[in-house]
Amino acid sequence: MPGSQDFAADPRNADLLIYVSGALVPRAEAKVSIFDAGFVLGDGVWEGLRLHKGRLLFLETHLDRLYDGLAKIELDIGLSREALTAEIQKTLGANRMTDGAHLRLMVTRGEKAAANQDPRNWLGKPTIVITAEYKQPSPAIVTRGLSLATSQVICTPAEMFDMRLNSHSRLNLITALLDAIKAGADEAVMLDPGGHVSSCNATNLFWAKDGRVRTSLGQFCFNGVTRANVIALCEANGIALEQGHFPLADLHGADEAFVTGTFGGLTPVREVDGHALPPALPGPVTARLRALYEALKDEDAGKSGAADA
Repeated sequence: MPGSQDFAADPRNADLLIYVSGALVPRAEAKVSIFDAGFVLGDGVWEGLRLHKGRLLFLETHLDRLYDGLAKIELDIGLSREALTAEIQKTLGANRMTDGAHLRLMVTRGEKAAANQDPRNWLGKPTIVITAEYKQPSPAIVTRGLSLATSQVICTPAEMFDMRLNSHSRLNLITALLDAIKAGADEAVMLDPGGHVSSCNATNLFWAKDGRVRTSLGQFCFNGVTRANVIALCEANGIALEQGHFPLADLHGADEAFVTGTFGGLTPVREVDGHALPPALPGPVTARLRALYEALKDEDAGKSGAADA
């Protein structure tokens, strides 16, 4: 079964233009060099964005994360935040998009003199790609929920492979997902080096017990924009929240659970490692937070300013 990123095909996507380093080209013509550092090595960072009611949601926070990631890998893309925002807007304008789109903004170190990992062989021009497609989460997933299975692949600390960096290098996460698929699940639960629940392979993980929401401390999980929004919503609305080192058994005994991500928002979970959660999905805590998150999206979409699409 598909995971939290499941979406219905939309025929409008066939004719959309894709931004490739300043040019807007048809999908079939969107190409990069086989010597591109992103292709050869996964050397780059990316962001996922949602277009909702004419606005790119939480854009400034996403740009904060992007430029922080670029700084960590010592890559100057030669564009200010304002200039990059203008390029995103140009892409949306060319495709006449105003709502219901999911964007992926990808920045790599660009073409290299040779297919090796040494960044000194960089030819000096980064590759910037923006895809904007009509994508909406599958409505059925809200009541069907996700099946999760724990992977043997752990979330690594920053000094090994920083999970908080939105890197193009995702093989460890794909390997975790393959574990889950072999177990008949939709997505993988990943533990931290101490054996505590950390995140899923593509999303952040929350669960609730006796009305209290629980999640990891965040040291080894994705630096999720939606995760941060959910934590803030709990704090602002009197929903008890515990961030800590929780054993897998605590997740197995949850009353309800959900995962978070830019694309799907809050997606309910129906079972973890064969431990079934209550059948009525979404659960009451999940349903309340989903409603609060939708209201937050509308509030952000109602703001005006340079970030408007």
